[in-house]
Amino acid sequence: MATFSTRDAAKQLGLDVSTLSRYITAKKVPAPKTLTTGGITVHIWTQRDIERVRKLLPKIKNGRKLRYKRVQEKA
Repeated sequence: MATFSTRDAAKQLGLDVSTLSRYITAKKVPAPKTLTTGGITVHIWTQRDIERVRKLLPKIKNGRKLRYKRVQEKA
């Protein structure tokens, strides 16, 4: 089974590496398995993990617009 780095996964998803890392930290996308070597922790992505995130991306990208829309409706 092929594995990918976060940089490769971000490239396949059409995102910047920092954006994907930020989504993982904010728990907007599920974190893949991690591997710690030499005090450095890296995420190990499979094709299945990448496809799962690809399905979640449309919901995440619109989240900011929806938040502002909700604020305007309340006012």
